[in-house]
Formats: sequence, structure tokens, C-alpha cells
Amino acid sequence: MSWAQIDEIAAETDFSGVVRVDHAGDVEFEKAYGLANRAYGVPNTVDTRFGIASGGKGFTALAVLSLVHEGLLSLDTTARSVLGGDLPLIAAGVTVEHLLTHTSGIGDYLDEEGDWEANDYVIGAVHVLTTTEAFLPLLDGIPTKFEAGERFGYCNGGFVVLALLAERVSGRAYHDLVRERVLAPAGMTRTDFLRSDELPGDAAVGYLEDSDRTNVFHLPVLANGDGGIHTTAGDMTKFWHALFAGPDAPLVTAPRHHVPEESLRYGLGFWLHETGDEVILAGYDAGASFKSTHDPRTGRTVTVLSNTSPGAWPIARALT
Repeated sequence: MSWAQIDEIAAETDFSGVVRVDHAGDVEFEKAYGLANRAYGVPNTVDTRFGIASGGKGFTALAVLSLVHEGLLSLDTTARSVLGGDLPLIAAGVTVEHLLTHTSGIGDYLDEEGDWEANDYVIGAVHVLTTTEAFLPLLDGIPTKFEAGERFGYCNGGFVVLALLAERVSGRAYHDLVRERVLAPAGMTRTDFLRSDELPGDAAVGYLEDSDRTNVFHLPVLANGDGGIHTTAGDMTKFWHALFAGPDAPLVTAPRHHVPEESLRYGLGFWLHETGDEVILAGYDAGASFKSTHDPRTGRTVTVLSNTSPGAWPIARALT
């Protein structure tokens, strides 16, 4: 497609965000649209930081795998062996690999198969969710949905549990683990966990669909293992280059499950094209939508970030 067509789609959909296309190290297209802050009329720029919702699950997966390399965890480690008496409804056979592949069957505090919309207030007291341990009451008491390994069932809570396991075996806070083991090695200096109630001036405020209300009461005030970190299009290009220059790419991108309802496959924390080589991180939340796709064969990266939902999807579909 022509770059002019991206402008057309952006105009037709009232897109607010950033689009970037890289190919073999060259930036082919990079442009910002819309407002980062509507109240003050602040425009988005190509360096604006956006929340990426579930896109952060890939970072969690890599932080966990770094602990696997150290021998502090293994893919066969059971959650129960680390949790002790916490979250007693998580079955004894649930392993790190089950959690990484959405096959754990554990009950989810934010059930993707439930009857709710992104604009709904579904979490509760979001202001207390500043640490991984603070999620324990939210995760507790939710019945198992299916036996571990039985099927794929997308589970946000499973990635919070992974963050909790990582903290307990390493003695480091989840946010610091990601900063030290994923962001810093990749040179992602513009990516971090930002509090939604004190966003810096270079971060986009998230807006609910068809509304000027912000998402500050909809999501955890500080992102955790299941997503919500803020990043830029440029940093996502750095991320993909670092991933495929390192040892973990073959492990996280090996297909483990076909997900026909999404016309995709899934690895360890990463979506995979149904038949091709593309590796995908994607997320959708109240006031946030994101998709970044990298083809390791051609070196092409496409990243679309938006501070509305589902703002990123029309352009992402057209480009990928």
C-alpha cells in the first residue's frame, strides 16, 4: 500500500497515535497523528510514549526466561512450589510453561472470555495495584476453568502469577527485573512502567472509545506482568533487533499452540503468524491499542501505537 493510504485510513478512523515501518534497518515511514492530551491540545509526536496493554506480556516472558537460564526457574517448575499457601485454587500441576502459553486453566481476574467491554469498570480499586503482591486479593478465589494443558485459554492473571514467581525466586521486584534484563540490554531508554495518575509530559493519555474520558480508573495504576508498560515506536524497533540478536528468539517463537479463533499461533508470550515467519506483540485495553510485527526473514517491522481503543487496528491490518 502507499503511504498516502495510511493518511487516508487515519483520517477516516480519527486515528490518534504513531505509525512506524522499518525495513532492514531503514525507517521507511514514521508519522504521528492526533492528540496525546486533548484537554491541553498536546499533539502526539513520533517520540510519544504509549501504553501497550498486553504487548508487555512478551517482556514478562523474557524476564522469566532469564531466570530459567540462571536455574532459578524451569519451564517445568510448578507455580505451587513457589506460591506456597497463596492462591490455593491454582492447581498443583500448573507449570511456568502452562502460564507462558495460556494453557494453565487458572481462573482469570480479567477474563477475556467474559461478557464485558473495554469501557467497562471491571477491575475495582485500581489505585492499590502498584506492586505484584497487591494483585493477590484480586487473583484469589477464582475457580479453575480447565485442567492445565487441556487447551489454549488467554489468561491475563497467568502473567501476573509469572511476575509473582519471578519476584519470589529472584528477590527482585518485577519492574526492576524487566528494566534490568529486557529494557536495558535492548537499549530501550524510552520504555518504562509509568503510573497512570502521574504521567510525564511525553506520554499519551489514554481515552475511552467514543469518549473524552481517560482510562485512569480502568487499569492498574502501575502496569504489571500482564501488560501496560509504556513505550515508543522507535524502542519497539530496538526490541525486535535485540530479541533476534539474542539466544531466546528460537525458544519464544517456536509454535506451541494453534489458535484458530484468532487465525494465529502462540509461542512463549508471543503471537505468531498462522503460517508465516512474523512474530507479533499486540494489546488492547481501555484507552490503549497496539500492534508490533516483526518478520525476521525480511527484517521488516511494523509498529502501530494508539491512545484510543481500538484505534490501532485498522492501520495495523492494512500494513500487515
